[in-house]
Amino acid sequence: MPTVSVGRDRLFAALGKTYTQEEFEALCFEFGIELDDVTTEKAIIRKEKHLEDDDADEEDEEVIYKIEVAANRYDLLCLEGIARALRIFIGSEKSPLYTISDVPPKSMLRMHVKPETSLIRPFVVCAILRGIAFDEARYNSFIDLQDKLHQNICRRRTLVAIGTHDLDTIQGPFTYEALPPQEINFVPLKQVKSFRADDLLEYYKSDLKLKKYLHIIENSPVYPVIYDSNRTVLSLPPIINGAHSAISLKTKNVFVECTATDLTKAKIVLNTMVTMFSEYCENKFEIEPIEVVNSDGKSNIYPDLSIMKMEVPLSDLVDPIGISLDATEVVTLLNKMQLQAEKSSLTGGECKIFVSVPPTRSDILHARDVMEDVAIAYGYNNIPKSKPKCMTTGSRQPLNRFSDKIRAEVARAGYMEVLTWILCSHEENFAMLRRKDDGDKAVVISNPRSADFEVVRTSLMSCLLKTLKHNIDHPRPIKIFEVGDVVTLDGDRDVGAANNRRLAALYCNVSSGFEEILGLVERIMKVVRAPHLQISENYIIPSDEPEYFPNRQCSIILNGKQIGNFGIVHPEVLKKFGIPDPCSFLEIDIQALL
Repeated sequence: MPTVSVGRDRLFAALGKTYTQEEFEALCFEFGIELDDVTTEKAIIRKEKHLEDDDADEEDEEVIYKIEVAANRYDLLCLEGIARALRIFIGSEKSPLYTISDVPPKSMLRMHVKPETSLIRPFVVCAILRGIAFDEARYNSFIDLQDKLHQNICRRRTLVAIGTHDLDTIQGPFTYEALPPQEINFVPLKQVKSFRADDLLEYYKSDLKLKKYLHIIENSPVYPVIYDSNRTVLSLPPIINGAHSAISLKTKNVFVECTATDLTKAKIVLNTMVTMFSEYCENKFEIEPIEVVNSDGKSNIYPDLSIMKMEVPLSDLVDPIGISLDATEVVTLLNKMQLQAEKSSLTGGECKIFVSVPPTRSDILHARDVMEDVAIAYGYNNIPKSKPKCMTTGSRQPLNRFSDKIRAEVARAGYMEVLTWILCSHEENFAMLRRKDDGDKAVVISNPRSADFEVVRTSLMSCLLKTLKHNIDHPRPIKIFEVGDVVTLDGDRDVGAANNRRLAALYCNVSSGFEEILGLVERIMKVVRAPHLQISENYIIPSDEPEYFPNRQCSIILNGKQIGNFGIVHPEVLKKFGIPDPCSFLEIDIQALL
């Protein structure tokens, strides 16, 4: 859950009322957010630098409220959004109407998109905040909102990157292009000399903040770039803006552009930026549009501030909560949550509520989201406790029940269960098991936090061998097992991959213990025999898998299909995992036995 740091005094000034800490905590709870911490600016700095506390001047420091908000409430990621939402909630302000300024088509600024951008970052959306009045606090909040969005919905700039520019320093129309890095030269933000784009990325590899974004474009033959009509570089998304168009406290007209690989998220991000700070514009809550002309000649006007209309039966809003409210009361509650609502006349004996969802509430996707806002505005503490009308409960999934039975059976055979990570390194999943990566099996993490979590495991073997390595000093024999999922690529699934539940068991002793693993296989196949599962007497046949010792391994066959294998682990595999003693291993697809 994201946490937003705001100055207490500035927040109270925006709310038009001063609260005690207890009163503000209660207000946050009623609205569905949480006051997570109360600190000061200097205390935050001391904590970051691991310095000792100094209470000498603490009374003179500005108090900072750290407020935890829902991850999908992008409109609450800045002080402006929190203050506006709370003012509407307590009834001191009505929901604003966000409008597009009336600009003649001939006077409207344009962004022309070149076809090469489809190779790297195909979408761009833009808008202008005219006559904005910045002070230091507003400016810092504006920059902080960009950072919060980059870390949240933008997924660290991989999906969307935000660029903000002083419109008075540049000249439209603008072009969004994708060029070889050797052809891009400009002075980046906070620099004084010009860099070629490829040299710039090399330079930023030592920058603690920007180096984590370089991977997004550094291996591409072309880099995205935005120019004005004078061929001045505005930005090299998603890395850095140009110094020429940098905004400052003196900026009056802000040009906002969002380049993206996901158009829907780009529009949400743009709407959030302009709606939050349009309250400081000369014409309050008015945004100037920009026409984006695509490479195919089609054009779109942004931002899209259209209001989504929903028609929801009253019963769908109150019955799941377990409360009894009439339509007028529900309308009042929804208006407190920035959802403009009105009741309809009875149609077919059922009252319906018409809900208008503003562009700031991108989290509202379904009637259930509207119902949640009714529950929040009503107050969770006010909802009466009651037993469900239907006393039946949902049953467990058959696979989970079967997995537990398999666990119990293996445990009775003397094996200890372990739980391991589903992510592992690419080397552990392939090279260390003497397997080759054909590129069409493993799900690869695009931007792993560490080399230990590069792929989703396609086998449980490496996980159990790592567990054994870390417990190698235990008395022999060591008998461990795991029942868990592996994931493999699957083009027939809508998500492109499929989970598969497997059982793996590992036996380690001074001798290989092949007979121990064979006995476990026979026991499992015996207890799962049923009228619906016919197992041939010859379900074990020799195999030739690289992770096992030759001629000391077998496959498990069911209905003509291999569902598992077992054998003595190859000495090279054991050496790579740092295990000195021989081991035998079993892995079987238990979904095939269900």
